[in-house]
Amino acid sequence: MNIIDAFENFLQFLRFEKGLTNQTIQDYKDDFAQFLKYYPSKVDLDDLTSSDLNEFSYDQAINGKSSATITRRIATIKNFFLFLESENLKSDLLNTEISLPNKEKKLPEVLSVEEVNELLKTPDKHTDLGKRDYALLEVLYSCGLRVSEAEKLQLNQINTQEKIIKVVGKGKKERIIPIRDEALNAIKDYIYNVRSEKRIVDKNYVFLNRSGKKLTRQVIYSLVVKYAKYAGIEKRIHPHTLRHSFATHLLDNGADLRVVQELLGHTNIGTTQLYTHVTTKTLVKSYDLYWKDK
Repeated sequence: MNIIDAFENFLQFLRFEKGLTNQTIQDYKDDFAQFLKYYPSKVDLDDLTSSDLNEFSYDQAINGKSSATITRRIATIKNFFLFLESENLKSDLLNTEISLPNKEKKLPEVLSVEEVNELLKTPDKHTDLGKRDYALLEVLYSCGLRVSEAEKLQLNQINTQEKIIKVVGKGKKERIIPIRDEALNAIKDYIYNVRSEKRIVDKNYVFLNRSGKKLTRQVIYSLVVKYAKYAGIEKRIHPHTLRHSFATHLLDNGADLRVVQELLGHTNIGTTQLYTHVTTKTLVKSYDLYWKDK
């Protein structure tokens, strides 16, 4: 049977039995067209072999296609081969393990030092809520906390004398983080001048709402987004962006990778190494801008 005819039967199956949309059908066509482009001599189903998918995957990789594109195209051809097998048109096409490229890790969005400074200026520190929000932003950034860690941060975790906080992270793993003076002073101001005047329900927690209950993750998220907008930051950011920025700025200023790993609470240093790619990207961008101005 002709390959193109068999693929048309496959498309009919997708359209009328699987109910896929016209756009999805078109995507299947486009992916299959790339497969046929690589194998122009394959005309009949008998020309297909079990090594075809791996060879096609390798060709896509060396020609610079993204891992997402390659994975999608292989999935298209694999589904076609499964259809051929289910229809008893061709068998043994999937008896070889398929090699796919590693999924690319997306580099995290980070703020520049200037953007962080603008963000920290936005809360109105003359108001109670402004004092709280400023302290929250300071702690998220200068300690690199996860939003869940900021949400659950308790008063007894802060040592004002030693200028450290004890954080309970994933897997209930504890870590000690130095806290800079700006953040520590902001926390003191909030605790002693705001919380003490409020009706407090969740008295052990640091960051509370108007009702005296601890802030939720959703509220912390919305606060970060709100203040980023006020600061004129156009990047799409969230609380974790401040954690990313914390790590990147430390590495930019010569911090040891192992130290940053400890501060972030990463079990695997490979997770921390992702930030070295961010700093390299920044370095190259700065280099390019320097020479562009010459």
